[in-house]
Amino acid sequence: MGRRKKRVRQEGLWTPTAALPVGSSHPFYQRLNQILDEKKFDEYVEALCEDFYAGEVGRPGLAPGIYFRLLMVGYFEGIDSERGIAWRASDSLSIRSFVRIALDESVPDHSTISRTRRLMDVETHQAVFQWVLAVLAEKKLLKGTTIGVDATTLEANAALRSIVRRETGERYEEFLTRLAKESGIETPTREQLAKLDRKRPKKGSNDDWTHPYDPDARITKMKDGRTHLAHKAEHAVDMETGAIVAVTLHGADEGDTATIPETVAEAGERITSVVADTDNAEVAQQVSAEGPREVVTDKGYHSRAVVTKLTEWGVRTYCSEPNRGRQRWREQAREQQAVYANRRRVRGERGLRLLRQRGEKLERWNQHLYDRGGMRRVHLRGRENILKRLVVHSGAANLGLLMRKLFGKGTPRGFARVFSAIFSTDNANTRLWSAPEALLGTFVGLFIPAESAQSISVAA
Repeated sequence: MGRRKKRVRQEGLWTPTAALPVGSSHPFYQRLNQILDEKKFDEYVEALCEDFYAGEVGRPGLAPGIYFRLLMVGYFEGIDSERGIAWRASDSLSIRSFVRIALDESVPDHSTISRTRRLMDVETHQAVFQWVLAVLAEKKLLKGTTIGVDATTLEANAALRSIVRRETGERYEEFLTRLAKESGIETPTREQLAKLDRKRPKKGSNDDWTHPYDPDARITKMKDGRTHLAHKAEHAVDMETGAIVAVTLHGADEGDTATIPETVAEAGERITSVVADTDNAEVAQQVSAEGPREVVTDKGYHSRAVVTKLTEWGVRTYCSEPNRGRQRWREQAREQQAVYANRRRVRGERGLRLLRQRGEKLERWNQHLYDRGGMRRVHLRGRENILKRLVVHSGAANLGLLMRKLFGKGTPRGFARVFSAIFSTDNANTRLWSAPEALLGTFVGLFIPAESAQSISVAA
C-alpha cells in the first residue's frame, strides 16, 4: 500500500445541469407536496403575501411557498433555529426537493429567512394556519365542538444574568453592590453579596426586572424546576380528532385563569372562519358553526371567574376542580351555580372520559411541538416573532396529523421506521411478505403502481 499523493483536485469549469446528481425524494415529503399541490398551496400564499414584495427593489426575495415550507421543515426535522433549517436544507437532497429548490440554486441563508419573517405580519402566518385547518376540515379531521386547552413554558433566548432594573437600568450585580454600600459595606465580596441577596424577599420580581433585549420574556419557574426567562405557549385542541385549532403566546408570569379566555376566543374564531369560508356543504355540516360548545382543562384553569365567564359564553366546562375545602358563596349565586354545574359534569361518565383523554389529545402535543419538534427553547426574541414561528409550527403539526390519517405516518422519521421494519438484514424478502397487512399496504401504496397492487395482494 502506498500513500495517497497530495495534489490539488481540479474541478470542472462548467457542469451541465443534467449531470448533477439527483437523489430519490423522501416518500413523506413527496406525499406531502402532493397534498399541497392538490390544494394549490403555492398559489394561495403568493396571493396572500403579494403586498410584502416589491418589484425590483432590494435583495432578491424568498418565494412565500419556499419560506413556509422551510418553517415546516423545522417541525418535521426537529430543528430549533432558522440557521439550522437553512443548513439542513442545503445538506439534504430530499428537503431540497420538498422545498422546491433546484440543485443549481443556492439555498436561502438564515438571514434571508429571518428577514422574510420580520417583513410578514402575524396575520399572514395565522392565515396559513387557517388554510391548513380548512384542509383538515375537508378530510373530516376537524369538528370543533369539544376543545381542550393546555399551556407550557418555552425557554427564552435571554440569559437571566443579563436582566436589569426597570427604573434605573442597573445590572443585577451592580444593584447588589449598591445595596451593600448603603448597608455599610464599602468593598463587598462575592460571599457578602450572596448573603445579602439570600435574605432579600421577592428578588426575582418581574415588576422590578426586565431583559434589555427581550422585554417580553418573563422570569418564571420552568417545568423541571429551574428559574429562567421564558414565554408561555397555550394551545387549543379538538378533543374528537386531535387537531390543533388555536395557538396563543403570553407572558410566562400570567396565570392559566388569565389566558384561557383569549385562547378559547381564538379557537372559536378559527373554527367559525372555516365554516364561513367553505363552499362545501359537508364541511359546513360537520364543523361547529358556532365555535366550541365544550372546554376541557386541568385544575390549573379552575376558578369561579373562568367557569362563570365560559358559562356566560354558552360553553360547558369540564375543568378539574382542586380541593379547596368548604367555600362561601355570599352574594355569588351565579358563580355558585356555574361551579356546581361544572362539578357535576366532571364527576359524570362523559366528564371522566374527557379528562382521561387529556393525556392523549392535549399533553402529547407538548412533546410533539416543543420537545421533539425543537421549540422548547426559542431562538427568537420578541413575542410577535416567536408567535409567527409557532403558528406555522403548529400548522405543520396539523399536516402531520393529516399524513398520519392518509398514510399511517405523520413524520419523516415515522416513514424511516416503516422501511427499517420492512427491510431486515436477516432476510429481506421473507420479512417483507411476513409484515402486517397495514405495513404492506403502506409500501404498496408508495412505490407500486395501482394496476399491479391487486395482483401482489392476491399473491401475498
